[in-house]
Amino acid sequence: MILLLQIQTVPDSLTNPEITEKTLSVVDLITSGGIGGNLVMGALGILSIFAIYILIERFSSIKKASEEDKNFLKSIQNFVEAKDIEAAKALCRNTDSPISRMIEKGVNRINKPMTDISAAIENQGKLEVFKMENNLANLATISGAAPMIGFLGTVIGMIVAFHEMASAGGNIDVEMLSKGIYTAMTTTVAGLIVGIIAFIAYNYLVSKVDKVVFMLEAKTTDFLDLLHHNE
Repeated sequence: MILLLQIQTVPDSLTNPEITEKTLSVVDLITSGGIGGNLVMGALGILSIFAIYILIERFSSIKKASEEDKNFLKSIQNFVEAKDIEAAKALCRNTDSPISRMIEKGVNRINKPMTDISAAIENQGKLEVFKMENNLANLATISGAAPMIGFLGTVIGMIVAFHEMASAGGNIDVEMLSKGIYTAMTTTVAGLIVGIIAFIAYNYLVSKVDKVVFMLEAKTTDFLDLLHHNE
């Protein structure tokens, strides 16, 4: 009798050695959402790559535009004071920077009224700002579109889950609904992650552009003051 009781109280872990703990890797989590979930995750993956590319490309371009050559304006000042306009033009052409292209527009009109010189510099400045802001609108679009695409995946996942429930009748279990639930949860998280990264990157790049614009305005103001004193 005692032996029988001991046999009956043996733990399930010993009587069922086939029971093992299941783990879910990141790859399994991403690919476990079915066709709809995989399509949404693929779209989010493409958007994330595009967002990272814009961030790196724009950062390097804006950083290059923000580099200051302290000797450039000093040389321009010396040439203008010496009335050596051709040397000033040559220096502007040989210097690859937004400020040099803006100053070149002013140097080309150095014998015209100050309003014409200022307008020419301002128009070139608008072109330089447009170049620096290239693709920033796309980054802003990604920051707004990625969460919505993630929510689309959520809706698709819930549709899959309810479809499985309707098809199963009264025989409903968790394993049956797991594919739809995975799709709903993983796409939402992925969309929010991509959207947050794109949003932060957009605002960071916009702040960098604003700093460069402020620097360009200060340099062109110094140039206009130089021309005014040498009239």
